[in-house]
Amino acid sequence: MNKQAEQQDTGKLIAEYQPHLRAFIRKRISNREDAEDILQDVFYQLTKTIGNVLNPVEQVEAWLYRVTRNRIINYWAKKREEELPAYLNDDDNVIPEDFSEILFNNDVSPSPETEYLHSLVWTELENALTELPPEQREIYELTELDGIPVKEIAQTTGVPVNTLLSRKHYAVLHLRKRMRQLYEDIILYE
Repeated sequence: MNKQAEQQDTGKLIAEYQPHLRAFIRKRISNREDAEDILQDVFYQLTKTIGNVLNPVEQVEAWLYRVTRNRIINYWAKKREEELPAYLNDDDNVIPEDFSEILFNNDVSPSPETEYLHSLVWTELENALTELPPEQREIYELTELDGIPVKEIAQTTGVPVNTLLSRKHYAVLHLRKRMRQLYEDIILYE
């Protein structure tokens, strides 16, 4: 196929698939400029690949959606890398903001979606808490869920403050690791 015929075929493909791909991207990327950048990247990749004799595109529609999906995944991976350092902070009091809103939101009129997320996060947190040794689970629940200060717990139980803080630290590390996938799933598909 000559260069001019390739350009015409590529132009037809772009005209045919552009509205569908744009809608597909916009459902997953709310920022209009970012969505348009992804769409342009997909069509740029198409123009580079369409004339490749060694590796021809046989099913154009499937290829376009696969490339688009991969670009969206890359977009979210890059976004996550930008946001992740706060999530990985070693401060015991850091709860990802999105999770804290889901867990502790006392909205008077919650939507079905937020009720589902609330239920899902609490269920996963409860499951993760059951995996902890009893001492770690107890200190985490007392400080984070019941709001009791560590010094007060130390006075009541006779366990040194540093021991309690150490137990809580290990509990937090386990919970972060265990809840990370759910956090990423929620962030990716909101």
